[in-house]
Amino acid sequence: MIRAVVFDVGECLVDETREYGTWADWLDVPRHTFAAMFGAVIAQGRDYRDVFQEFRPGFDLYEQREARAAAGQPEHFAESDLYPDVRPALAQLRSEGLWLGIAGNQTVRAGRILRSLFADDVDLIGTSDDWGAGKPDPEFFARVAAAVPFRAEEILYVGDRVDNDLRPGAAAGMHTALVHRGPWATIQWNTPEARELPTFRIESLSELPEAIAKFNATAR
Repeated sequence: MIRAVVFDVGECLVDETREYGTWADWLDVPRHTFAAMFGAVIAQGRDYRDVFQEFRPGFDLYEQREARAAAGQPEHFAESDLYPDVRPALAQLRSEGLWLGIAGNQTVRAGRILRSLFADDVDLIGTSDDWGAGKPDPEFFARVAAAVPFRAEEILYVGDRVDNDLRPGAAAGMHTALVHRGPWATIQWNTPEARELPTFRIESLSELPEAIAKFNATAR
């Protein structure tokens, strides 16, 4: 049975459209041009950080994050950037007795924002910077498994990427759900792995409570 649900952050809970737009502005690149290059890099199976290299070779993302913060333009997301299905889905899953967590490749700064937004809604908030391990490193999912008070096979990891979320989550023995939104899921949605690997394929987080309930009913 699924007893715990752990969510990725970007393009799972948080719509990153505005934030990536601010990176285009920081690079002084038209937003539609940045978005087109972003999609091309993902479609080629490359690391998204290569996008920055295309416009500014030698670009150091961590260094530039600090430069943005020093210039009063830190990376930021807020309640208005959450997908509209997030709050209702968390509330329903919680009401049905599921243990909830949030864990993704995020900075310490982003972790503070997540705690300000979700401290009362979930049982765990962990980031790659907190743990010193980022997806798709198996150590990241080992940290998730260690933090959740259930066996790996009782955990559902929800994300938007086959490569970063589904594949390593399944390798760690977890169930996985692929949510169809954001650039990665849009590009990867019809690949064989995206069709065959996840326990659930969903268009919205609002589908999760019923999907989990049906799965658990057959697992008893």
